[in-house]
Amino acid sequence: MTTHIESEEHKALRSAVAALGKRYGRDYLTRTVAEGKPPAELWSEAGRLGYLGVNLPEEYGGGGGGIAELSIVLEELGAAGSPLLMLVVSPAICGTVIARFGTEDQKTRWLPALADGTRLMAFGITEPDAGSNSHRITTTARRDGADWLLTGRKVFISGVDIADAVLIVGRTEDARTGNLKPCLFIVPTDAEGLQKRPIDMELNAAEKQFELVLDDVRLPADALVGDEDAGLLQLFAGLNPERIMTAAFAIGMGRYALAKAIEYARDRTVWKAPIGAHQAIAHPLAQAHIDLELARLMMQKAARLYDSGDDVGAGEAANMAKYAAGEACVKAVDQAVHTLGGNGLTREFGLASLITAARVARIAPVSREMILNYVSHQTLGLPKSY
Repeated sequence: MTTHIESEEHKALRSAVAALGKRYGRDYLTRTVAEGKPPAELWSEAGRLGYLGVNLPEEYGGGGGGIAELSIVLEELGAAGSPLLMLVVSPAICGTVIARFGTEDQKTRWLPALADGTRLMAFGITEPDAGSNSHRITTTARRDGADWLLTGRKVFISGVDIADAVLIVGRTEDARTGNLKPCLFIVPTDAEGLQKRPIDMELNAAEKQFELVLDDVRLPADALVGDEDAGLLQLFAGLNPERIMTAAFAIGMGRYALAKAIEYARDRTVWKAPIGAHQAIAHPLAQAHIDLELARLMMQKAARLYDSGDDVGAGEAANMAKYAAGEACVKAVDQAVHTLGGNGLTREFGLASLITAARVARIAPVSREMILNYVSHQTLGLPKSY
């Protein structure tokens, strides 16, 4: 793939991470999923090499880069067949929010450990009755002396079993207006009153999904991240990196599937010619490649805007990047499976499990329909439909 629009540092990072991904690859990830384990060895090594915290400040053990660098890490691991989904959550969302809005104590306690991979943080926003509509979040925090008491439910929370804490989006009551406003709390996964239940997924992923029930979970005053009155601003500071990283996840997966299909189309011979010589095979693969490249360009734009401090511009571009990458990934995986025919559904070639995994990028962290709503309303200035 052409990367001449990237800096030398970015190219070097890409090739170094690709080499790490190749050492582990799809077989490693398939094995960890089969054993019901997280990809701990790859996570630890990526942490030791400094890849998990490339976006976090240098003074707290990070690489001093941004989401542009972290998205390269996830994309290249994905292209090698072993993406680390928790990169989206732990350093990109939680690390970003703490680095931007946390207290000195929170930064010192969490950022070096998130950067070297020795600690993980999950992220809890989605609720049974509040998916895309974060205004309907019912998890509430109320003061009890100097402490907070947190009560509510969360669903589809990735990696709670391997996380040390969950960054929970709750709501507090505004003393002046009585309105509820979003706030972010660091909740240890072993906190009293926090129950976790695994959700039985048909998705083949190393990271498990959980439902959380918080029943008067008592938290100290310093569990609150940032200013109690700036909750929405702080929340979206984490959601833009989430969308950019989801795009990286999708582009990496699409590239992996496409590479398998290209290899097969070159080697598989029918009627004395490789099947890739036929335009019916070659053209859809070429289209899939173009779509992935276009999505990557939008992802790079979104990352650059975000890293330069343009939250508003980044919000629009991050949504578009996530949309484009999700569509490109689903099409690339579908075309790859189709190129291999029956072999595309065998365990040996390992593409069939990606059919389910590819859809994640269309659904999470926000559906493509909600992105189209956003673009219609925010970008095009059309009336709101909801």
